[in-house]
Amino acid sequence: MLASVTIRDIVLIDKVDVSFDTGLCALTGETGAGKSILLDALGLALGMRANAGLVRTTGDSGVDSARASVSASFDLVADDPVFSLLSEHDITPPEPGEPLILRRNLDKDGRGRAFINDQPVSVALLRQAGESLVEIEGQFASHGLMDQATHRESLDGFANLKTACVEVSDLYRAWRDAETALSDAVAALEQNRADEEYLRHALAELAELDPQPGEETELAEARALLMNGERLVAAMASAEKSLSNGDGVEDRLAAAQRVLAHEVEAAAGRLDAVMDALAIANDAVADAEALLHRVMVDAEPDPAKLEFCEERLFAIRAMARKHNLSVEELPTLRANLQLKLAQIDDAGGLLEKLQIERDRAYENYKSKAEDLSQKRLKAAIRLDKAVAVELPPLKLEKATFTTRVETVDEKDWGPTGIDRIHFEVTTNPGAPSGPLARIASGGELARFLLALKVVLHQSNAIPTLIFDEVDSGIGGAVAAAVGERLAKLAESVQVLAITHSPQVASCAMRHLQIAKSENKGVVTTNVSQLSEDDRQEEIARMLAGTHITDEARAAAASLMSQESA
Repeated sequence: MLASVTIRDIVLIDKVDVSFDTGLCALTGETGAGKSILLDALGLALGMRANAGLVRTTGDSGVDSARASVSASFDLVADDPVFSLLSEHDITPPEPGEPLILRRNLDKDGRGRAFINDQPVSVALLRQAGESLVEIEGQFASHGLMDQATHRESLDGFANLKTACVEVSDLYRAWRDAETALSDAVAALEQNRADEEYLRHALAELAELDPQPGEETELAEARALLMNGERLVAAMASAEKSLSNGDGVEDRLAAAQRVLAHEVEAAAGRLDAVMDALAIANDAVADAEALLHRVMVDAEPDPAKLEFCEERLFAIRAMARKHNLSVEELPTLRANLQLKLAQIDDAGGLLEKLQIERDRAYENYKSKAEDLSQKRLKAAIRLDKAVAVELPPLKLEKATFTTRVETVDEKDWGPTGIDRIHFEVTTNPGAPSGPLARIASGGELARFLLALKVVLHQSNAIPTLIFDEVDSGIGGAVAAAVGERLAKLAESVQVLAITHSPQVASCAMRHLQIAKSENKGVVTTNVSQLSEDDRQEEIARMLAGTHITDEARAAAASLMSQESA
Protein backbone atom coordinates (compact mmCIF):
# COMPACT_ATOMS: atom_id res chain seq x y z
CA MET A 1 0.00 0.00 0.00
CA LEU A 2 0.97 3.66 -0.30
CA ALA A 3 2.64 4.56 3.00
CA SER A 4 3.68 8.17 2.45
CA VAL A 5 4.26 10.92 -0.09
CA THR A 6 6.93 13.61 0.17
CA ILE A 7 6.52 16.65 -2.09
CA ARG A 8 8.93 19.53 -2.62
CA ASP A 9 8.33 22.60 -4.81
CA ILE A 10 5.37 21.47 -6.90
CA VAL A 11 3.21 24.43 -8.09
CA LEU A 12 1.70 25.83 -4.85
CA ILE A 13 3.23 23.14 -2.64
CA ASP A 14 6.43 24.15 -0.89
CA LYS A 15 6.97 21.25 1.49
CA VAL A 16 4.42 18.54 2.20
CA ASP A 17 4.86 15.17 3.92
CA VAL A 18 1.75 13.00 3.98
CA SER A 19 1.39 9.56 5.54
CA PHE A 20 -1.37 7.07 4.69
CA ASP A 21 -2.82 3.94 6.22
CA THR A 22 -5.04 1.03 5.26
CA GLY A 23 -8.74 1.46 4.62
CA LEU A 24 -10.54 4.46 3.15
CA CYS A 25 -8.86 7.86 3.29
CA ALA A 26 -10.79 10.99 2.26
CA LEU A 27 -9.02 14.04 0.86
CA THR A 28 -11.11 17.17 1.01
CA GLY A 29 -10.72 20.90 0.67
CA GLU A 30 -12.31 23.97 -0.86
CA THR A 31 -12.36 24.34 -4.62
CA GLY A 32 -8.96 25.56 -5.76
CA ALA A 33 -7.20 24.45 -2.59
CA GLY A 34 -4.89 22.19 -4.56
CA LYS A 35 -6.38 18.69 -4.56
CA SER A 36 -5.53 18.25 -8.23
CA ILE A 37 -1.99 19.49 -7.53
CA LEU A 38 -1.56 16.75 -4.95
CA LEU A 39 -2.74 14.17 -7.48
CA ASP A 40 -0.43 15.59 -10.18
CA ALA A 41 2.49 15.42 -7.76
CA LEU A 42 1.78 11.79 -6.91
CA GLY A 43 1.42 11.05 -10.64
CA LEU A 44 4.91 12.47 -11.16
CA ALA A 45 6.37 9.92 -8.72
CA LEU A 46 4.41 7.18 -10.47
CA GLY A 47 6.06 7.97 -13.81
CA MET A 48 3.22 9.88 -15.40
CA ARG A 49 3.67 12.73 -17.84
CA ALA A 50 5.60 15.74 -16.55
CA ASN A 51 6.05 19.33 -17.64
CA ALA A 52 8.10 22.25 -16.42
CA GLY A 53 4.92 24.02 -15.27
CA LEU A 54 4.78 21.75 -12.24
CA VAL A 55 7.96 23.28 -10.77
CA ARG A 56 7.14 25.86 -8.11
CA THR A 57 7.89 29.34 -9.40
CA THR A 58 8.21 31.18 -6.06
CA GLY A 59 9.44 29.68 -2.81
CA ASP A 60 9.20 31.13 0.67
CA SER A 61 12.32 33.16 -0.03
CA GLY A 62 10.73 34.75 -3.08
CA VAL A 63 13.20 32.95 -5.34
CA ASP A 64 12.13 30.52 -8.04
CA SER A 65 12.85 26.86 -7.26
CA ALA A 66 15.38 25.14 -9.51
CA ARG A 67 13.99 21.65 -9.00
CA ALA A 68 10.82 19.85 -7.90
CA SER A 69 10.89 16.47 -6.21
CA VAL A 70 8.28 13.87 -5.28
CA SER A 71 8.80 10.57 -3.46
CA ALA A 72 6.17 7.88 -2.90
CA SER A 73 6.89 5.19 -0.32
CA PHE A 74 5.13 1.79 -0.39
CA ASP A 75 4.82 -0.99 2.17
CA LEU A 76 4.41 -4.20 0.18
CA VAL A 77 4.07 -7.94 0.73
CA ALA A 78 7.09 -10.05 -0.21
CA ASP A 79 5.49 -11.55 -3.34
CA ASP A 80 4.16 -8.29 -4.80
CA PRO A 81 4.38 -8.47 -8.63
CA VAL A 82 6.43 -5.26 -8.75
CA PHE A 83 9.45 -7.15 -7.37
CA SER A 84 9.47 -9.45 -10.41
CA LEU A 85 9.46 -6.35 -12.62
CA LEU A 86 12.43 -4.89 -10.72
CA SER A 87 14.30 -8.19 -10.93
CA GLU A 88 13.89 -8.24 -14.71
CA HIS A 89 15.66 -4.85 -14.85
CA ASP A 90 18.39 -5.71 -12.29
CA ILE A 91 17.01 -3.29 -9.70
CA THR A 92 17.87 -4.30 -6.14
CA PRO A 93 14.67 -4.67 -4.09
CA PRO A 94 14.40 -3.24 -0.57
CA GLU A 95 15.37 -5.36 2.42
CA PRO A 96 12.47 -7.22 4.13
CA GLY A 97 10.46 -4.75 6.16
CA GLU A 98 11.87 -1.76 4.30
CA PRO A 99 9.68 0.37 1.97
CA LEU A 100 9.90 0.60 -1.79
CA ILE A 101 10.45 4.22 -2.78
CA LEU A 102 9.65 5.74 -6.18
CA ARG A 103 11.16 9.18 -6.69
CA ARG A 104 11.14 11.73 -9.49
CA ASN A 105 13.04 14.99 -9.82
CA LEU A 106 12.00 17.67 -12.30
CA ASP A 107 14.10 20.68 -13.31
CA LYS A 108 12.55 24.01 -14.24
CA ASP A 109 13.52 23.40 -17.87
CA GLY A 110 11.36 20.26 -17.94
CA ARG A 111 14.17 17.72 -17.66
CA GLY A 112 14.11 15.19 -14.86
CA ARG A 113 15.43 11.97 -13.40
CA ALA A 114 13.68 8.90 -12.01
CA PHE A 115 14.75 6.60 -9.18
CA ILE A 116 13.56 3.40 -7.55
CA ASN A 117 15.10 2.94 -4.11
CA ASP A 118 17.72 5.55 -5.08
CA GLN A 119 18.76 3.54 -8.14
CA PRO A 120 18.47 5.52 -11.41
CA VAL A 121 15.85 4.12 -13.78
CA SER A 122 14.08 5.19 -16.95
CA VAL A 123 10.79 7.05 -16.67
CA ALA A 124 9.20 4.17 -18.61
CA LEU A 125 10.25 1.68 -15.91
CA LEU A 126 9.10 4.07 -13.18
CA ARG A 127 5.72 4.25 -14.91
CA GLN A 128 5.49 0.45 -15.16
CA ALA A 129 6.22 0.14 -11.46
CA GLY A 130 3.80 2.95 -10.60
CA GLU A 131 0.95 1.45 -12.62
CA SER A 132 1.40 -1.88 -10.80
CA LEU A 133 1.16 -0.14 -7.40
CA VAL A 134 -1.48 2.59 -7.81
CA GLU A 135 -4.54 2.81 -10.02
CA ILE A 136 -6.22 6.18 -10.46
CA GLU A 137 -9.85 6.07 -11.50
CA GLY A 138 -11.70 9.15 -12.68
CA GLN A 139 -12.62 11.12 -15.74
CA PHE A 140 -9.02 12.20 -16.33
CA ALA A 141 -7.37 8.85 -15.64
CA SER A 142 -5.27 7.43 -18.47
CA HIS A 143 -4.86 3.85 -17.29
CA GLY A 144 -6.69 1.35 -15.13
CA LEU A 145 -10.22 0.60 -16.33
CA MET A 146 -10.08 3.64 -18.60
CA ASP A 147 -7.55 1.75 -20.68
CA GLN A 148 -9.41 -0.75 -22.85
CA ALA A 149 -6.32 -2.95 -22.87
CA THR A 150 -7.01 -3.82 -19.21
CA HIS A 151 -10.55 -5.08 -19.79
CA ARG A 152 -9.58 -8.59 -20.86
CA GLU A 153 -7.36 -9.03 -17.83
CA SER A 154 -10.12 -7.69 -15.57
CA LEU A 155 -12.66 -10.18 -16.94
CA ASP A 156 -10.18 -13.07 -16.69
CA GLY A 157 -9.40 -12.14 -13.10
CA PHE A 158 -13.09 -11.92 -12.23
CA ALA A 159 -13.65 -15.41 -13.71
CA ASN A 160 -10.46 -16.88 -12.17
CA LEU A 161 -9.16 -17.92 -15.59
CA LYS A 162 -5.43 -17.48 -14.92
CA THR A 163 -4.59 -21.18 -15.40
CA ALA A 164 -6.57 -21.40 -18.63
CA CYS A 165 -4.92 -18.22 -19.92
CA VAL A 166 -1.43 -19.56 -19.21
CA GLU A 167 -2.28 -22.80 -21.04
CA VAL A 168 -3.59 -20.91 -24.08
CA SER A 169 -0.49 -18.71 -24.10
CA ASP A 170 1.81 -21.76 -24.05
CA LEU A 171 -0.17 -23.45 -26.84
CA TYR A 172 -0.05 -20.30 -28.94
CA ARG A 173 3.72 -20.17 -28.58
CA ALA A 174 3.97 -23.87 -29.57
CA TRP A 175 1.79 -23.25 -32.63
CA ARG A 176 3.83 -20.25 -33.76
CA ASP A 177 7.09 -22.18 -33.21
CA ALA A 178 5.76 -25.05 -35.33
CA GLU A 179 4.64 -22.57 -37.99
CA THR A 180 8.10 -20.99 -38.00
CA ALA A 181 9.82 -24.39 -38.24
CA LEU A 182 7.69 -25.29 -41.26
CA SER A 183 8.22 -21.97 -43.04
CA ASP A 184 11.97 -22.13 -42.36
CA ALA A 185 12.09 -25.68 -43.76
CA VAL A 186 10.19 -24.62 -46.89
CA ALA A 187 12.50 -21.64 -47.41
CA ALA A 188 15.60 -23.79 -46.87
CA LEU A 189 14.29 -26.43 -49.26
CA GLU A 190 13.61 -23.84 -51.95
CA GLN A 191 17.10 -22.44 -51.52
CA ASN A 192 18.65 -25.92 -51.58
CA ARG A 193 16.74 -26.82 -54.73
CA ALA A 194 17.97 -23.64 -56.38
CA ASP A 195 21.52 -24.64 -55.41
CA GLU A 196 21.10 -28.37 -56.02
CA GLU A 197 23.40 -28.55 -59.03
CA TYR A 198 26.12 -26.68 -57.18
CA LEU A 199 25.60 -28.79 -54.03
CA ARG A 200 25.98 -32.05 -55.95
CA HIS A 201 29.08 -30.80 -57.78
CA ALA A 202 30.68 -29.56 -54.55
CA LEU A 203 29.89 -32.82 -52.76
CA ALA A 204 31.36 -34.86 -55.65
CA GLU A 205 34.58 -32.83 -55.45
CA LEU A 206 34.81 -33.34 -51.70
CA ALA A 207 34.02 -37.05 -52.00
CA GLU A 208 36.76 -37.47 -54.58
CA LEU A 209 39.27 -35.51 -52.50
CA ASP A 210 38.09 -37.17 -49.26
CA PRO A 211 39.90 -34.87 -46.79
CA GLN A 212 40.43 -36.42 -43.38
CA PRO A 213 40.60 -34.76 -39.94
CA GLY A 214 44.21 -33.87 -39.08
CA GLU A 215 45.45 -34.68 -42.57
CA GLU A 216 46.82 -31.21 -43.28
CA THR A 217 49.13 -31.37 -40.27
CA GLU A 218 50.37 -34.86 -41.19
CA LEU A 219 51.06 -33.87 -44.80
CA ALA A 220 52.84 -30.66 -43.80
CA GLU A 221 55.12 -32.56 -41.40
CA ALA A 222 55.86 -35.30 -43.96
CA ARG A 223 56.61 -32.67 -46.64
CA ALA A 224 59.00 -30.80 -44.33
CA LEU A 225 60.77 -34.10 -43.53
CA LEU A 226 61.14 -35.08 -47.18
CA MET A 227 62.27 -31.61 -48.28
CA ASN A 228 65.15 -31.78 -45.75
CA GLY A 229 65.76 -35.49 -46.27
CA GLU A 230 69.42 -35.45 -47.40
CA ARG A 231 70.57 -33.21 -44.56
CA LEU A 232 68.51 -35.07 -41.97
CA VAL A 233 69.68 -38.51 -43.15
CA ALA A 234 73.31 -37.37 -42.98
CA ALA A 235 72.87 -36.04 -39.46
CA MET A 236 71.05 -39.15 -38.30
CA ALA A 237 73.69 -41.42 -39.88
CA SER A 238 76.37 -39.55 -37.96
CA ALA A 239 74.39 -39.92 -34.77
CA GLU A 240 73.90 -43.63 -35.40
CA LYS A 241 77.62 -44.00 -35.98
CA SER A 242 78.31 -42.27 -32.66
CA LEU A 243 76.11 -44.76 -30.88
CA SER A 244 77.66 -47.81 -32.51
CA ASN A 245 81.31 -46.67 -33.08
CA GLY A 246 83.96 -48.88 -31.48
CA ASP A 247 82.47 -51.14 -28.87
CA GLY A 248 79.21 -49.18 -29.06
CA VAL A 249 77.23 -47.64 -26.23
CA GLU A 250 75.18 -50.79 -25.70
CA ASP A 251 78.29 -52.97 -25.40
CA ARG A 252 79.88 -50.62 -22.92
CA LEU A 253 76.76 -50.47 -20.80
CA ALA A 254 76.52 -54.28 -20.89
CA ALA A 255 80.18 -54.57 -19.83
CA ALA A 256 79.57 -52.24 -16.87
CA GLN A 257 76.58 -54.33 -15.85
CA ARG A 258 78.62 -57.55 -15.95
CA VAL A 259 81.42 -56.11 -13.81
CA LEU A 260 79.09 -54.78 -11.16
CA ALA A 261 76.91 -57.91 -11.12
CA HIS A 262 79.68 -59.81 -9.28
CA GLU A 263 79.70 -57.20 -6.50
CA VAL A 264 75.97 -56.65 -5.96
CA GLU A 265 75.78 -59.05 -3.04
CA ALA A 266 78.82 -57.60 -1.32
CA ALA A 267 77.45 -54.04 -1.66
CA ALA A 268 74.49 -54.92 0.56
CA GLY A 269 71.91 -53.36 -1.79
CA ARG A 270 73.78 -50.12 -2.47
CA LEU A 271 74.35 -51.09 -6.14
CA ASP A 272 70.73 -52.03 -6.85
CA ALA A 273 69.75 -48.52 -7.99
CA VAL A 274 72.90 -48.32 -10.13
CA MET A 275 72.08 -51.60 -11.83
CA ASP A 276 68.52 -50.44 -12.50
CA ALA A 277 69.75 -47.18 -14.01
CA LEU A 278 72.21 -49.03 -16.29
CA ALA A 279 69.44 -51.35 -17.43
CA ILE A 280 67.17 -48.41 -18.21
CA ALA A 281 69.97 -46.63 -20.05
CA ASN A 282 70.66 -49.74 -22.11
CA ASP A 283 66.98 -50.06 -23.07
CA ALA A 284 66.79 -46.33 -23.91
CA VAL A 285 69.82 -46.53 -26.20
CA ALA A 286 68.27 -49.51 -27.98
CA ASP A 287 64.99 -47.59 -28.42
CA ALA A 288 66.83 -44.52 -29.71
CA GLU A 289 68.71 -46.57 -32.29
CA ALA A 290 65.45 -48.20 -33.50
CA LEU A 291 63.62 -44.85 -33.74
CA LEU A 292 66.57 -43.23 -35.45
CA HIS A 293 66.63 -45.99 -38.04
CA ARG A 294 62.90 -45.63 -38.66
CA VAL A 295 63.11 -41.85 -39.15
CA MET A 296 66.08 -42.34 -41.49
CA VAL A 297 63.95 -44.63 -43.60
CA ASP A 298 61.06 -42.07 -43.67
CA ALA A 299 63.42 -39.22 -44.49
CA GLU A 300 65.24 -41.08 -47.22
CA PRO A 301 65.02 -38.76 -50.25
CA ASP A 302 62.01 -39.85 -52.37
CA PRO A 303 61.02 -37.34 -55.10
CA ALA A 304 57.84 -39.25 -55.93
CA LYS A 305 56.69 -39.32 -52.31
CA LEU A 306 57.50 -35.60 -51.87
CA GLU A 307 55.53 -34.77 -55.01
CA PHE A 308 52.53 -36.74 -53.75
CA CYS A 309 52.60 -34.98 -50.36
CA GLU A 310 52.81 -31.55 -51.96
CA GLU A 311 50.05 -32.22 -54.48
CA ARG A 312 47.77 -33.59 -51.79
CA LEU A 313 48.52 -30.75 -49.37
CA PHE A 314 48.02 -28.06 -52.03
CA ALA A 315 44.79 -29.73 -53.23
CA ILE A 316 43.08 -29.76 -49.83
CA ARG A 317 44.24 -26.20 -49.09
CA ALA A 318 42.90 -25.03 -52.47
CA MET A 319 39.56 -26.72 -51.67
CA ALA A 320 39.43 -24.93 -48.32
CA ARG A 321 40.10 -21.55 -49.98
CA LYS A 322 37.41 -22.26 -52.55
CA HIS A 323 34.82 -22.63 -49.78
CA ASN A 324 36.32 -19.84 -47.65
CA LEU A 325 37.00 -21.99 -44.60
CA SER A 326 39.84 -23.87 -42.92
CA VAL A 327 41.07 -27.31 -44.04
CA GLU A 328 39.86 -28.78 -40.73
CA GLU A 329 36.29 -27.67 -41.60
CA LEU A 330 36.16 -29.58 -44.92
CA PRO A 331 34.81 -32.83 -43.39
CA THR A 332 32.05 -30.84 -41.66
CA LEU A 333 31.21 -29.10 -44.94
CA ARG A 334 30.95 -32.45 -46.64
CA ALA A 335 28.53 -33.69 -43.96
CA ASN A 336 26.40 -30.53 -44.30
CA LEU A 337 26.20 -30.89 -48.07
CA GLN A 338 25.15 -34.51 -47.67
CA LEU A 339 22.44 -33.42 -45.22
CA LYS A 340 21.08 -30.72 -47.55
CA LEU A 341 20.93 -33.16 -50.47
CA ALA A 342 19.28 -35.74 -48.24
CA GLN A 343 16.66 -33.13 -47.33
CA ILE A 344 16.06 -32.43 -51.00
CA ASP A 345 15.75 -36.14 -51.74
CA ASP A 346 13.40 -36.62 -48.75
CA ALA A 347 11.68 -33.24 -48.95
CA GLY A 348 8.20 -34.67 -49.07
CA GLY A 349 8.61 -36.68 -45.88
CA LEU A 350 10.20 -33.83 -43.92
CA LEU A 351 7.61 -31.25 -44.92
CA GLU A 352 4.76 -33.66 -44.27
CA LYS A 353 6.08 -34.29 -40.76
CA LEU A 354 6.41 -30.55 -40.03
CA GLN A 355 2.96 -29.87 -41.47
CA ILE A 356 1.43 -32.54 -39.24
CA GLU A 357 3.16 -31.01 -36.20
CA ARG A 358 2.00 -27.51 -37.21
CA ASP A 359 -1.58 -28.64 -37.75
CA ARG A 360 -1.64 -30.49 -34.43
CA ALA A 361 -0.31 -27.42 -32.59
CA TYR A 362 -2.88 -25.22 -34.36
CA GLU A 363 -5.78 -27.48 -33.41
CA ASN A 364 -4.59 -27.71 -29.79
CA TYR A 365 -4.40 -23.93 -29.53
CA LYS A 366 -7.70 -23.38 -31.31
CA SER A 367 -9.52 -25.88 -29.12
CA LYS A 368 -8.27 -24.41 -25.84
CA ALA A 369 -8.73 -20.83 -27.06
CA GLU A 370 -12.35 -21.56 -28.04
CA ASP A 371 -12.91 -23.18 -24.66
CA LEU A 372 -11.43 -20.09 -22.98
CA SER A 373 -13.68 -17.89 -25.13
CA GLN A 374 -16.78 -19.77 -23.95
CA LYS A 375 -15.71 -19.35 -20.33
CA ARG A 376 -15.24 -15.64 -20.94
CA LEU A 377 -18.70 -15.35 -22.47
CA LYS A 378 -20.27 -16.99 -19.41
CA ALA A 379 -18.18 -14.83 -17.09
CA ALA A 380 -19.20 -11.71 -19.01
CA ILE A 381 -22.86 -12.45 -18.28
CA ARG A 382 -22.08 -12.86 -14.58
CA LEU A 383 -20.01 -9.67 -14.55
CA ASP A 384 -22.77 -7.68 -16.26
CA LYS A 385 -25.33 -8.91 -13.73
CA ALA A 386 -23.05 -8.11 -10.79
CA VAL A 387 -22.39 -4.59 -12.04
CA ALA A 388 -26.10 -4.08 -12.75
CA VAL A 389 -26.82 -4.68 -9.05
CA GLU A 390 -24.43 -1.85 -8.12
CA LEU A 391 -25.80 0.75 -10.55
CA PRO A 392 -29.22 1.74 -9.10
CA PRO A 393 -27.90 2.85 -5.69
CA LEU A 394 -25.39 5.01 -7.55
CA LYS A 395 -28.21 6.81 -9.38
CA LEU A 396 -27.45 4.93 -12.58
CA GLU A 397 -30.66 2.88 -12.64
CA LYS A 398 -31.30 3.74 -16.31
CA ALA A 399 -27.77 2.83 -17.36
CA THR A 400 -26.60 -0.56 -18.55
CA PHE A 401 -23.16 -2.13 -18.51
CA THR A 402 -22.13 -4.68 -21.13
CA THR A 403 -18.99 -6.78 -21.50
CA ARG A 404 -18.28 -7.36 -25.18
CA VAL A 405 -16.48 -10.62 -26.00
CA GLU A 406 -15.90 -10.69 -29.76
CA THR A 407 -14.02 -13.32 -31.75
CA VAL A 408 -11.34 -11.71 -33.91
CA ASP A 409 -10.04 -12.81 -37.30
CA GLU A 410 -7.49 -15.61 -37.25
CA LYS A 411 -4.72 -13.21 -38.25
CA ASP A 412 -5.33 -11.38 -34.95
CA TRP A 413 -5.25 -14.46 -32.72
CA GLY A 414 -2.58 -14.22 -30.06
CA PRO A 415 -1.23 -15.52 -26.76
CA THR A 416 -4.27 -14.13 -24.91
CA GLY A 417 -6.70 -16.07 -27.10
CA ILE A 418 -9.08 -15.34 -29.94
CA ASP A 419 -11.17 -12.63 -28.26
CA ARG A 420 -11.33 -8.86 -28.21
CA ILE A 421 -12.84 -7.77 -24.91
CA HIS A 422 -14.04 -4.33 -23.89
CA PHE A 423 -16.58 -2.76 -21.60
CA GLU A 424 -19.44 -0.65 -22.97
CA VAL A 425 -22.14 1.41 -21.27
CA THR A 426 -25.35 3.18 -22.08
CA THR A 427 -26.67 5.90 -19.80
CA ASN A 428 -30.14 6.24 -21.29
CA PRO A 429 -32.58 3.62 -22.59
CA GLY A 430 -32.56 3.31 -26.36
CA ALA A 431 -29.21 5.05 -26.73
CA PRO A 432 -26.39 3.13 -28.45
CA SER A 433 -23.75 1.67 -26.22
CA GLY A 434 -20.15 2.76 -26.42
CA PRO A 435 -16.82 2.81 -24.56
CA LEU A 436 -16.74 4.11 -21.00
CA ALA A 437 -14.87 7.31 -21.78
CA ARG A 438 -17.04 8.34 -24.73
CA ILE A 439 -20.47 7.60 -23.31
CA ALA A 440 -20.38 8.54 -19.64
CA SER A 441 -20.08 12.05 -18.27
CA GLY A 442 -17.45 12.78 -15.67
CA GLY A 443 -19.61 11.98 -12.66
CA GLU A 444 -21.28 9.00 -14.31
CA LEU A 445 -17.92 7.68 -15.42
CA ALA A 446 -16.52 7.80 -11.89
CA ARG A 447 -19.55 5.94 -10.55
CA PHE A 448 -19.35 3.31 -13.30
CA LEU A 449 -15.70 2.78 -12.39
CA LEU A 450 -16.60 2.51 -8.72
CA ALA A 451 -19.30 -0.07 -9.44
CA LEU A 452 -16.84 -2.06 -11.53
CA LYS A 453 -14.15 -1.88 -8.88
CA VAL A 454 -16.53 -3.07 -6.17
CA VAL A 455 -17.36 -6.13 -8.30
CA LEU A 456 -13.76 -6.75 -9.42
CA HIS A 457 -11.98 -5.95 -6.16
CA GLN A 458 -11.16 -9.59 -5.29
CA SER A 459 -9.28 -10.07 -8.58
CA ASN A 460 -7.48 -6.73 -8.37
CA ALA A 461 -3.72 -7.12 -7.82
CA ILE A 462 -3.06 -3.38 -7.43
CA PRO A 463 -2.82 -2.53 -3.71
CA THR A 464 -3.86 1.15 -3.88
CA LEU A 465 -6.85 2.73 -5.64
CA ILE A 466 -7.43 6.46 -5.98
CA PHE A 467 -10.86 7.81 -6.95
CA ASP A 468 -10.81 11.37 -8.24
CA GLU A 469 -14.12 13.12 -7.48
CA VAL A 470 -16.20 9.97 -7.74
CA ASP A 471 -19.08 11.99 -6.21
CA SER A 472 -19.18 14.61 -8.96
CA GLY A 473 -22.74 15.81 -9.63
CA ILE A 474 -24.45 13.73 -6.92
CA GLY A 475 -25.55 14.18 -3.33
CA GLY A 476 -27.83 12.84 -0.65
CA ALA A 477 -28.59 9.12 -0.72
CA VAL A 478 -26.53 8.57 -3.89
CA ALA A 479 -23.47 10.14 -2.32
CA ALA A 480 -24.03 8.00 0.77
CA ALA A 481 -24.20 4.89 -1.45
CA VAL A 482 -20.92 5.93 -3.06
CA GLY A 483 -19.32 6.31 0.35
CA GLU A 484 -20.60 2.90 1.48
CA ARG A 485 -19.15 1.23 -1.61
CA LEU A 486 -15.82 2.96 -1.22
CA ALA A 487 -15.69 1.76 2.37
CA LYS A 488 -16.60 -1.77 1.25
CA LEU A 489 -13.86 -1.67 -1.36
CA ALA A 490 -11.39 -0.42 1.24
CA GLU A 491 -11.83 -3.64 3.21
CA SER A 492 -9.60 -5.42 0.68
CA VAL A 493 -7.46 -2.65 -0.83
CA GLN A 494 -6.25 0.78 0.21
CA VAL A 495 -8.60 3.47 -1.16
CA LEU A 496 -7.96 7.21 -1.41
CA ALA A 497 -10.95 9.34 -2.40
CA ILE A 498 -10.67 12.98 -3.45
CA THR A 499 -14.17 14.17 -2.68
CA HIS A 500 -16.49 17.15 -2.27
CA SER A 501 -19.19 15.01 -0.67
CA PRO A 502 -19.71 15.07 3.12
CA GLN A 503 -21.45 11.70 2.86
CA VAL A 504 -18.35 10.15 1.26
CA ALA A 505 -15.96 11.88 3.68
CA SER A 506 -17.94 10.63 6.65
CA CYS A 507 -17.31 7.01 5.57
CA ALA A 508 -13.53 7.40 5.72
CA MET A 509 -11.29 5.95 8.42
CA ARG A 510 -8.77 8.78 7.88
CA HIS A 511 -9.36 12.31 6.69
CA LEU A 512 -6.79 14.64 5.09
CA GLN A 513 -7.59 18.30 4.48
CA ILE A 514 -5.99 20.24 1.64
CA ALA A 515 -5.94 23.98 2.20
CA LYS A 516 -4.23 27.10 0.91
CA SER A 517 -2.56 29.69 3.10
CA GLU A 518 -0.80 33.00 2.45
CA ASN A 519 2.33 34.29 4.15
CA LYS A 520 3.93 37.58 3.10
CA GLY A 521 2.17 37.45 -0.22
CA VAL A 522 3.23 33.88 -1.00
CA VAL A 523 0.42 31.33 -1.39
CA THR A 524 1.10 27.70 -0.47
CA THR A 525 -0.94 24.51 -0.35
CA ASN A 526 -0.71 22.34 2.76
CA VAL A 527 -2.06 18.93 3.73
CA SER A 528 -3.00 18.05 7.30
CA GLN A 529 -4.51 15.02 8.97
CA LEU A 530 -7.71 15.87 10.84
CA SER A 531 -8.61 14.84 14.37
CA GLU A 532 -12.16 13.72 15.06
CA ASP A 533 -13.17 17.25 16.10
CA ASP A 534 -11.47 18.84 13.10
CA ARG A 535 -13.01 16.22 10.89
CA GLN A 536 -16.47 17.12 12.13
CA GLU A 537 -15.75 20.77 11.43
CA GLU A 538 -14.56 19.98 7.88
CA ILE A 539 -17.64 17.86 7.11
CA ALA A 540 -19.81 20.68 8.51
CA ARG A 541 -18.05 23.09 6.13
CA MET A 542 -18.76 20.72 3.26
CA LEU A 543 -22.43 20.72 4.26
CA ALA A 544 -22.90 24.43 4.94
CA GLY A 545 -20.30 26.20 2.85
CA THR A 546 -18.42 29.29 4.06
CA HIS A 547 -20.55 30.00 7.17
CA ILE A 548 -20.62 26.90 9.38
CA THR A 549 -23.73 26.75 11.55
CA ASP A 550 -24.50 24.68 14.58
CA GLU A 551 -27.05 22.84 12.49
CA ALA A 552 -24.30 21.91 10.03
CA ARG A 553 -22.12 20.68 12.89
CA ALA A 554 -24.98 18.59 14.19
CA ALA A 555 -25.61 17.16 10.74
CA ALA A 556 -21.89 16.35 10.42
CA ALA A 557 -21.92 14.58 13.78
CA SER A 558 -24.99 12.63 12.68
CA LEU A 559 -23.29 11.54 9.46
CA MET A 560 -20.17 10.46 11.31
CA SER A 561 -22.14 8.53 13.91
CA GLN A 562 -24.15 6.73 11.20
CA GLU A 563 -20.98 5.55 9.52
CA SER A 564 -19.37 4.41 12.76
CA ALA A 565 -22.50 2.58 13.87
